[in-house]
Amino acid sequence: MKTLFDQTQLTGMKLKNRFVRSATYDGASDKQGHTTEKLLHGYENLAKGGVGTIITGLTNVTDVEKLVPGQMGIYNDSFIGEYQKLTDIVHKHDTNIIVQLVCNGAQNPSTADGLLWGPSAVADLVFGTVPKEMTKEDILGMQDAFANGAIRAKKAGFDGIQIHVAHGYLLSRFLTPYYNRRTDKYGGSMEHRTRAVLETYRRIREAVGVEFPVLVKINCDDFMDQGMTFEECKYVCKMFEKAGVSAIEISGGLASSRHNEGTIRKITSETESYFKQYAAEIAEEIDIPVLLVGGNRDFNKLTDIINQTKIEYISISRPFIREPELINRWISGNRTPAKCISCTKCFGNEIKCIFNH
Repeated sequence: MKTLFDQTQLTGMKLKNRFVRSATYDGASDKQGHTTEKLLHGYENLAKGGVGTIITGLTNVTDVEKLVPGQMGIYNDSFIGEYQKLTDIVHKHDTNIIVQLVCNGAQNPSTADGLLWGPSAVADLVFGTVPKEMTKEDILGMQDAFANGAIRAKKAGFDGIQIHVAHGYLLSRFLTPYYNRRTDKYGGSMEHRTRAVLETYRRIREAVGVEFPVLVKINCDDFMDQGMTFEECKYVCKMFEKAGVSAIEISGGLASSRHNEGTIRKITSETESYFKQYAAEIAEEIDIPVLLVGGNRDFNKLTDIINQTKIEYISISRPFIREPELINRWISGNRTPAKCISCTKCFGNEIKCIFNH
């Protein structure tokens, strides 16, 4: 029988348990994306709390785009030293830290001080922003930026990287027919819509080598009209497996998804782990580890998931905002569910739980 506290390995990276802090927007970097004491303190608290592996908040690989306020950056070599400090802090607690690499695309309230990229010049359904349709040169430049960000991450001591191909950020938009209306080799069929994403992964893999963990986060479904479907997601996951991706984290939805079908949902005890069936089916069809994120709250139910499916790891986000020490609590024997009530009031100008004073 598998347990949530099993020690495992992922592309040579040792994990002390099956719990992963899923990438969560921190909003704690300065205007240029550099670290602050608040950010370092937040990650230290997470590492102290017992989680085996931390995935950082979305970290932009380019300064061509406008950063989201408070977003981390890794777009030049000045970040390497300060991230070495971050990784050292986390490693002191026998915890891994993976950096999530992203280009934002059109999910930004303003184009001031930088352009927005998109596969096509289609207005964002929520923000109303219209991105610049990327030329082939832009796509190659984006891929170079991801590869260079990965090299910096490796130099800074991160244990791996995760490519953000979910939630409506730039790479995921190449997979979404509504936002990708290209007629060249990067648009049209699923094979063509997957091309820019797979090319980006290959550039990263060439940059960091075969022994460095490279994970992907992807939507199981966009849950919107003319969105990527679950069948298309399975196709992409199989392509990632064939290409050599280390593991895939299954999420779903974006800001323009149908009500309560997006990335972050209100849940009850009956609707926890809301991407479970999608992740379980994908785990049956590929031979690389699958991480499940989305509404994971109950220790006993999560134990059942890893034993009744081929899902290997459990990713958690909002509960750690309320309880950074959640895993240590579970280790101590107090197995009551996470205290998070999924109200989503933690995501304001400052990322904090309303119940923590």
